[in-house]
Amino acid sequence: MSTASQVATHLPPADPAHPAVGAATSLLDSYTPGDHFLATPGRTLLAHGVARQVPHDARPLNERVNATLAEAGTAGQESPVVIGAIPFDHEAPAALSVPAALRIAPPLASDPLIALPAEVTGSAHWRIRPVPEPEVYGAGVAAAVERMWRGEFSKVVLARTLELTSAAPLDLPGMLQRLARRDPAGHTFALPTGPGRTLIGASPELLVSRQGKQVVANPLAGSTPRSTDLAEDVRRAAALLESAKDLHEHAVVVDAVHQALAPHCTELTVPARPTLIRTATMWHLSTTVTGTLASPDISALALACALHPTPAVCGTPTTTARRVIAETEPFDRGYFTGMVGWGDARGDGEWVVTIRCAEAEERTLRLYAGAGIVAASVPEAETAETAAKFRTFLGAVGAEL
Repeated sequence: MSTASQVATHLPPADPAHPAVGAATSLLDSYTPGDHFLATPGRTLLAHGVARQVPHDARPLNERVNATLAEAGTAGQESPVVIGAIPFDHEAPAALSVPAALRIAPPLASDPLIALPAEVTGSAHWRIRPVPEPEVYGAGVAAAVERMWRGEFSKVVLARTLELTSAAPLDLPGMLQRLARRDPAGHTFALPTGPGRTLIGASPELLVSRQGKQVVANPLAGSTPRSTDLAEDVRRAAALLESAKDLHEHAVVVDAVHQALAPHCTELTVPARPTLIRTATMWHLSTTVTGTLASPDISALALACALHPTPAVCGTPTTTARRVIAETEPFDRGYFTGMVGWGDARGDGEWVVTIRCAEAEERTLRLYAGAGIVAASVPEAETAETAAKFRTFLGAVGAEL
């Protein structure tokens, strides 16, 4: 029996030098709705069933998770792991559990079979409703920019949604296949968030990971759509690296990550300038921050809670930005711009920013996309950026704006 098909009790680091052909894609192929699937650049996870649910009460989230993991260990579960999703609002209930069984494989990008195309299913007929309408979203951006020029705050991330309704049942395994095979080096997930509800997506952004005393964060801020024309695609990437607006927006986020991690680290390396990362649809400014923890007592989840929400998904100052979001967005973000990931009783784990995602229920998908609004923002450009970000998921379901 291969390692990938065994029930695992801990999360060993992947060995990219010796990938098992088919190990990761076999977990992708085995996903069925109700399972927990999470693929990161470090490993691929598929969890079945629920041994223990993390409760929702007045205790801080990290304390509740630690207690749940300890209870699972006391009950005889060897090296238990918690996996799931945390909403944008920390006070809202999280969808976190210790699975009954967990299968582990190397990362999808190390499996040669991930290069095979996803199976093409019949074309779906979608009814699409934007919430809010693009013009209303643009007006919200303009109003935020005006308030920034008055000095009320310096940045806010404003989102909009698309509600997609299908006459046929949703094909979640097919969507997951297309998302994973389109960007196998990213963070792909399908996680149950309630009866009949699934959070599914492919995020490019690592909030924080911890392995032993080593910490990595990879904030993204500042982006531009890809082009199918190679020369134009390269031009856009080069322009992003020189964009004063985007470089400023990125620097604000990196500084916030630096300030949040510094109290917990003896060493912290923050590159002076960002680099570029790409997905199938977007270019992003990216900075990889690495550090060494002063104490092994702080877990990956505790670090994630200290970081979240970064200015990349909320704004700055945080309290003011949260209020502007609540005043402007005509919907509850739910798990969008929250976190998805895993953590174990030793404190290791990986937590990813929940973007490029949708919430699926019955025959309906709600897609989310946001843009960082600063004083130099132009409403039409920010609306176009959100439209480009929708393309990640629209391509996975065969829909177009």
